[in-house]
Amino acid sequence: MPCNFSAQDGVLKSTCNLKRSLPLAEYYNGHLSTWPAFGTGQTILEKRKPCTVPDPRTQSNDRPATSISKPRFLEQLENYLRRELQSLDLTRGNVQELKLQPYREVFEYFIEDFKTYKPLLSSIKNEYEVTLAHQREQIRSLEPLKSMLVTVSEQCDQKIQAMREEERLEIKTLKTEKLILLKQIDKLKTDRSFLKTQVAKLQKELAKQYYHFRNEFDARKLLISDINEMKFQREDVKQSHSQDVASEDPAVLALALKMARSDLAKTQVELNTVKANYGDVVPRRDYEASEKKYSEVFSKAEVLQSDFDKLKQEHEILLDLNKQLLQQRDEFCTNLAQLERSSTPRPHWVKCAEVLPGGHDHWITVSEGRNSDELVDVLLSELGWRILKEKDFFDGMGKGQGVPAHLRQEGQVKNMKLNQKDVVNLLKEVWKEKRVADQQKEKRSSLPEFFLSFLQKRYGNATTAMEWSYSVHETCRMYRTDEYLYLFYSILMGEVVEDVYHGLVSLPTVLLKLLTEADTEHQGTVTWEQFSDALRAAFPLKSGEQIQELIDTAEGQLKTTENSISYRALFPEDEEWKSGDFMVILRSQHLAEKKQYLKDLRNELWNMKEVAVDDLRAAITAVDPNIDFPLMETYIAKAFQVPKEQLDQAYPLPLEKILQHLEAEDIQRAEPPTVDTSESLESIS
Repeated sequence: MPCNFSAQDGVLKSTCNLKRSLPLAEYYNGHLSTWPAFGTGQTILEKRKPCTVPDPRTQSNDRPATSISKPRFLEQLENYLRRELQSLDLTRGNVQELKLQPYREVFEYFIEDFKTYKPLLSSIKNEYEVTLAHQREQIRSLEPLKSMLVTVSEQCDQKIQAMREEERLEIKTLKTEKLILLKQIDKLKTDRSFLKTQVAKLQKELAKQYYHFRNEFDARKLLISDINEMKFQREDVKQSHSQDVASEDPAVLALALKMARSDLAKTQVELNTVKANYGDVVPRRDYEASEKKYSEVFSKAEVLQSDFDKLKQEHEILLDLNKQLLQQRDEFCTNLAQLERSSTPRPHWVKCAEVLPGGHDHWITVSEGRNSDELVDVLLSELGWRILKEKDFFDGMGKGQGVPAHLRQEGQVKNMKLNQKDVVNLLKEVWKEKRVADQQKEKRSSLPEFFLSFLQKRYGNATTAMEWSYSVHETCRMYRTDEYLYLFYSILMGEVVEDVYHGLVSLPTVLLKLLTEADTEHQGTVTWEQFSDALRAAFPLKSGEQIQELIDTAEGQLKTTENSISYRALFPEDEEWKSGDFMVILRSQHLAEKKQYLKDLRNELWNMKEVAVDDLRAAITAVDPNIDFPLMETYIAKAFQVPKEQLDQAYPLPLEKILQHLEAEDIQRAEPPTVDTSESLESIS
């Protein structure tokens, strides 16, 4: 019998009447047949693909004679289902819906005819229909996400390709510039060698000319002296001859002639010698011209040499820059690859509210205004506190030298399960007692040792003291978001020096002193203008934005609109650390200034793998020009972990090690030279 199909809400419906197409043989209303439970030979509809012929190998011709055949009603249902499946058009798009429709009709027939099981079967059918509709809706809602994912993936690929293309062009440009510089350097080297050859040749020629001129000059001097001597001898001879003409004797004249000939021979020899020695002498005019030309060539050679040295230095600088650029490119490529492998979506932090005590309201309170790193600390604190409450005993760390003094215990230690308020009150007493003890001894003691001795003195029992010590230590370690507790833990573990705590506690001392002195009427109030001037006088290094932030925070904390403020409310005496928003902002600005100070030092020393004492001294001078020499030497000694007297013997350390040592210390940028206190007070008043 033909059936009419229609699509409603994405589901294929049939309007055919199945009951009319099937005979009513072996049909029982309200009764479910127990076949084939009573039959020895069971014939069940095989599970195979539609429109296929059964496998003859799976059928046996040798059936028992006593086998009971299927009910006729079941056979008719199977035949109807097989005919419907074979008549389906499997080339259409929604094949699974078409195949499901005949089974749905058969199942509806069961529901209608078996009245006893109709509610249960209807519930089953309805639940399956709802589930299928829900699955279709989910598939339909995920289709846009699939297209969006493909689009985002394509955009990321395009960005990466663009970045790689930019890097490729930049590398190509740098290589071209490098080749040009190398050619220029080769040309300069060739010119330099040619100039060296010319200078050497000119020096040799100059030496020859100088030797020739010197010989000629000496020969000329000898000739002049000989001529002068001969002139004198001639005059003497003429004078003696004029006087003795009358009395001349032939014998004497013969002797004189003989002596004159002898002198003539000697003079001739000397003249020949002088000619031989000074034959190559040139005139002074030519010598001075050659010397002038040599000086000009030498000055040009020096200029070329200086230009060459500058070009060589610039070339080395360019090579260093090229090397740094290559390193940065490799680092960027590595970071990009790591981000591509490990980048994950931003976590949905609201999910934490479902598992943490306090619920959604508590999580909103503790997580408001925090970044991801701070939220991780908050989550660790919340989970750690729950774990700490469930833990009954701690494992002792032993009694080795590497274990802090307050944790040297073997075996298990009982957990006192302290709350945050108990620990804060105990730490206040510890700091108070330690300050008194340090003032009496005039020497600062070790915090772990003093903490243990304080607990032993307080509880009078070493076991109880160690239980309190472990409990306080673990509580402070778990509360990473509480600056007061975690700072105490850091000092105990040696990660931070004790000066950091005292520096933060004494931070408002100068400001409070200036405000007290500005309060001439001793009423505990000052005007907003006096408060602003006191802030600028107490913290001269703070910017105008930081000062304004402190003023706004104080106004929000005091909640006043009057012209005067009760400044003592900003510094409560009953709270040593846990104070209002004003002190929180003041401490956060102090820590931010310290981080900026260390960042400036890092920027000054970024190109040094190992830092020497002189390098750090120069960097501190450049970053902090107002620092005095003793304070700078103190910072350097803390950075190299040596006494100030042994700074000359300190070995260079890696930059990260230097910054790590300085970060553990209480350092800050030096203030400019301050004016007289009276002048400051007058300006505030």
